[in-house]
Amino acid sequence: MRKLLQSIALLASAGLATAAQAEQLQVMTSGGFTAAYQLLGPKFAAASGNTLETSLGPSMGKAPEAIPNRLARGEKADVVIMVGYALDELIKQGKVDPASRVELADSRIGMVVRAGAPKPDIGSVEALKQTLLAANSVAYSDSASGVYVENQLFKRLGIEDQLKPKATMVPKIPVGSVVAKGDYQVGMQQVSELLPVPGVSFVGKLPEAVQSVTRFAAGIPVNAQHPRQAKALLDYLASPGAQQDVQATGLDSVSR
Repeated sequence: MRKLLQSIALLASAGLATAAQAEQLQVMTSGGFTAAYQLLGPKFAAASGNTLETSLGPSMGKAPEAIPNRLARGEKADVVIMVGYALDELIKQGKVDPASRVELADSRIGMVVRAGAPKPDIGSVEALKQTLLAANSVAYSDSASGVYVENQLFKRLGIEDQLKPKATMVPKIPVGSVVAKGDYQVGMQQVSELLPVPGVSFVGKLPEAVQSVTRFAAGIPVNAQHPRQAKALLDYLASPGAQQDVQATGLDSVSR
């Protein structure tokens, strides 16, 4: 509670907690940080008086909802929250102010099975390998975690050829949702994207030796209409008072 009050005080000290200054901020956020944002966004809005209009989309990829594609079409945003290296690419392109970049959290990859199904052993690299070989079907996302699974994890485990016929990249929707329906036996995605999905059981995180840690970060587009209020939101999301909610969603706080 003390940390939350400190964060609220930070907002007030920024001169944003008055109705006269309230603005509607356009926020684009990608899957991995979304659960934390959904907890923290309303607290920021209540403390600052601003409102948040939120668009969801992946950090990369060909889907029209992907944040880079939204910006390329001319959609306006005051804040973008996404995979760090994808944000860095937008900074290189001159679309996001480099001075605004804030690191938010680390995200690790986990596995789920359908609720009620036996939980397989993934406690070691060899156990994970055998679990994937034994699975009838495997699903993974079309964002950062899925790119790693498809291009690196299967190769590192030496099972790329065996997994190719039965492993599928699932676009746009949470991987857990297709596992919950029974379309796939196991699913892998960032833990923060798996935990909110009903109808699945969380097996655990991949072993650290073959884990891929994705850093989530945020920034302010160069054409943002409300950059001052946007900075206050980013300061709040990265503040000590926000970390309990960040960790509750399966993310790991960034060491500062």
